[in-house]
Amino acid sequence: MASNEPTRQPSGATPVFFGRNSYREHLRIGEILRKETVGGVLLLIATVAALIWANSPASESYFALRDFTFGYEPWHLDLSVGAWAADGLLAIFFFLVGLELKKEFVAGDLRQISKAIVPVAAAFGGVIVPALIYVGVNMLSGSDGLRGWAIPTATDIAFALAVLAVISSHLPTALRIFLLTLAVVDDLIAITIIALFYSEDVNLAMLGLMLIPLAAFALLVQREPKFFGARRWPFWVILAPLAVAVWILMHASGVHATVAGVLLGFTVPVLRRTAEGKPIPPNENKPGLAEIFEHRFRPISTGLAVPVFAFFSAGVAIGGFEGLSRALMDPVAVGIVAALVLGKPIGVLLTTWVLTFFTKATLDTSVKWVDLTGIGILAGIGFTVSLLVNDLSFGLGSAHHEDAKIAILTASVLAAVLASILLSVRNRRYAVLEKAERLDADNDGIPDVFQDGSGQER
Repeated sequence: MASNEPTRQPSGATPVFFGRNSYREHLRIGEILRKETVGGVLLLIATVAALIWANSPASESYFALRDFTFGYEPWHLDLSVGAWAADGLLAIFFFLVGLELKKEFVAGDLRQISKAIVPVAAAFGGVIVPALIYVGVNMLSGSDGLRGWAIPTATDIAFALAVLAVISSHLPTALRIFLLTLAVVDDLIAITIIALFYSEDVNLAMLGLMLIPLAAFALLVQREPKFFGARRWPFWVILAPLAVAVWILMHASGVHATVAGVLLGFTVPVLRRTAEGKPIPPNENKPGLAEIFEHRFRPISTGLAVPVFAFFSAGVAIGGFEGLSRALMDPVAVGIVAALVLGKPIGVLLTTWVLTFFTKATLDTSVKWVDLTGIGILAGIGFTVSLLVNDLSFGLGSAHHEDAKIAILTASVLAAVLASILLSVRNRRYAVLEKAERLDADNDGIPDVFQDGSGQER
């Protein structure tokens, strides 16, 4: 058991990465993994259903449904069903991304720079290296698909965490937090890329108008006890129209509407406050508004928004083995597969190694480089955001667009299988160690491994 203890270094000593997290964080991450398992299963069902329908004799009805348009044209909202799923429903998913990221850095263990720097840096490495690989493949082949350089930069949170929850339930919490944070930061980087590089003809007037309902939303959620007190229903009646107004104006501005979800998430306070604006002490166990919103919106995101988006985005007519082979010969497809399956783990591992080298840090004794390799491969599951960027990169129904879909699906499956094989082996080792970690000699409900010598939680 001693070999699995994290190295506690005094001030000024060699820093240690991936040390043990708090027991509260350990429980929270376990709860997230359980929820994302359900979301990952629903995502898989929606994807398989779309592929079956799109390749069946009734395929025309699938594409007719996906391309059916409705909405209000003056606000640029005359969209197809598929576009409504990508621009509208997926904004709910990115709202949760914004909430999760803010909560991690305000109240989670990642408020400590020493713990946040590794997954954040690894996320940037996991974006830059895949993008470079994709660009290199397409430049060497003379392809005209360079516009899709951002397709392999994101990690799918639902799929990756679902795989981790199913096959690696005994991995150290620090590794699970590493993957969760890496995936969230990846998505934040991806949405920033979308806003900067995939927004065309930006209407500054609409963008400026968007700031008005956004500011009103921020004011109300920050001072929620003062404005609404114990009356809950007016709170939602007022906030929902403001959020919709932010989304509509963001969409009309030419910036991708999912950016609105992240901005709204960032405005929600993590810590609970009184009517006078004073923070409520954490030991009173009062959930912050971010946590309340997460509990209410996560079922909508995992049960409806993301699966529906996947259903209308993953459907592609493969054309049998011959069609699959042709699609995967497209330099765009080759670049995506290479970038996700190889570029992601290389970027994650290389960045982490560079950090340890220049800071002269060491990995905690409970974590090995082979574990990080498995996490890096798992980060190669792109899917949701990759499909979204593909829709923005290439014309709907074009050869590159369809080939890129097939490549995203292929790479995500490969990454999931390879990571499952590696992490399953490591999981068996950690299952043995976990039995020793469950010891609670003082019967206080907290395993001794999360406490110091005086019985206080680390």
